[in-house]
Amino acid sequence: MRHLPILFHCSFCLLRCGIIFCHYIFPALDAMNFLRNRLVVLGLVLLATLLLYLLLPAIRQGSMEPSLEAQKMGLTATSPPLIPSMNVSIRTGQLPGDPPLFFREALPVDAAGRQFLPRLQIVLLHGQAFTSRTWEELGTMSILATHGYQVLAVDLPGYGKSPDSESLKTDQSRVDLLSRFMESLGVRFAVLVSPSMSGHYSIPFLMKNNAKLQAFIPVAPVGTRGYTPQQYQNIQTPTLIVFGALDTNLGAQSHKNLLQLPHSSVLKLEGARHACYMDKPKEFHQGLIDFLRNI
Repeated sequence: MRHLPILFHCSFCLLRCGIIFCHYIFPALDAMNFLRNRLVVLGLVLLATLLLYLLLPAIRQGSMEPSLEAQKMGLTATSPPLIPSMNVSIRTGQLPGDPPLFFREALPVDAAGRQFLPRLQIVLLHGQAFTSRTWEELGTMSILATHGYQVLAVDLPGYGKSPDSESLKTDQSRVDLLSRFMESLGVRFAVLVSPSMSGHYSIPFLMKNNAKLQAFIPVAPVGTRGYTPQQYQNIQTPTLIVFGALDTNLGAQSHKNLLQLPHSSVLKLEGARHACYMDKPKEFHQGLIDFLRNI
């Protein structure tokens, strides 16, 4: 019914055009013939209006079908939405040793805020410009805990509240540090999330201690070039390779190298730079949850 004013306007315009047409085409006709012609034109205009009224819904529906189909396809491909994160308590602690390691922890909670046994244990490392606090402020720790995971975020030596140490100059020393951190906090099989600089720790750990990993989530990490295709292919750890589409340097390079892992999938965040989880946090979190659901 909302289209009736438009139709009446179109009819009025058609009627005026018809009258002008008759006036110029039949100037010599008498008044009776001219009146008859005007009635004929009016009848034709009314008929055209009726046809437009009847056909417009069908035309409109036909023009809408492609967009409706696209929406339907989009809904089919969309992952289940994230559970809204609740007020998750995040505790902090410091693990003694050389060096001591500062960490944050979030335990899984249900809808009533009660804690329960975690589905998986997730260890979050960080990039050079960030610390464990980044994961708290970004909401990553709360979101993962709300979905049933125990989350441990560590300040790597020399960052945040963890002092630097001269004892971490070799790959093996960094592997040992991660092993000590996990074992001391009761993490038997970790899902290791490793952005950028933390690849100095995570990639050697993946190569040497992958039996202790439930899954690996590298986010454009450093250190992926120093291994052979065979070394990558020997690793059976499920891996989600994450990088930003605008990160054409380290992101593209690590993506190419890590694709040699036989059980890898890819999360490419469009419009995101090197720290893609900062540019696209919602898409990053959704990708994490989707991947973790299938482990």
